[in-house]
Amino acid sequence: MKVGVITFPGTLDEGDAKRAVRIAGGEAVDLWHADTDLKDVDAVIIPGGFSYGDYLRCGAIAALAPVMGSVIERANGGMPVLGICNGFQVLCEAGLLPGALIRNDHQKFICREQKLVVENNGTAWTNGFEQNAEITIPLKNGEGSFQAHDEMIAELEGEGRVVFRYTEVNPNGSRNNIAGITNAAGNVVGLMPHPEHAVEKGFGPDSASGIRTGIDGLTLFQSVMGVLR
Repeated sequence: MKVGVITFPGTLDEGDAKRAVRIAGGEAVDLWHADTDLKDVDAVIIPGGFSYGDYLRCGAIAALAPVMGSVIERANGGMPVLGICNGFQVLCEAGLLPGALIRNDHQKFICREQKLVVENNGTAWTNGFEQNAEITIPLKNGEGSFQAHDEMIAELEGEGRVVFRYTEVNPNGSRNNIAGITNAAGNVVGLMPHPEHAVEKGFGPDSASGIRTGIDGLTLFQSVMGVLR
């Protein structure tokens, strides 16, 4: 299965995302921000970094890039799309996910091993997890605080669209400890932590469950492979 990984000027985690795709059994395909051709990929990942230097607002300029017009069209047609960190910001700015990511409440960049709870295992990217599983993956952001108006928070909670939730500590002031969300169809997921940095044993943090050392993030990429087959 072919998974496209988009590179914008300032993207820095595309290599890790492509490696995660390959480890999960897929073919990683390079996509460039200025192109509209998605090269017949079956899914798309928007990786982390600082697209366009985070000028204006994080993800705001990237959301207007030519490639995103094609991504929006295909996502609205059901293609799986994953936004990681800056990619989550891009998805919100592009209107594929609601809400916004703002400056961390402590006003500092944070890098830590972060424990999460899988709140929704019914999406294209989380179907391989057990419901309410606890996982640990790296987190690194300066503007990772998820915010939305009260009605939207109630909608996300009521419809089960909170996919990941911070546990033990809220690292950035996100409302309701929200670490990741999905669209209503379940094919578009955005999360602030970095699953692509936890796909190889010995190179990722210990699992919250103590069972799958270092590879808690791999399940996201394996999940979408199962959907695409």
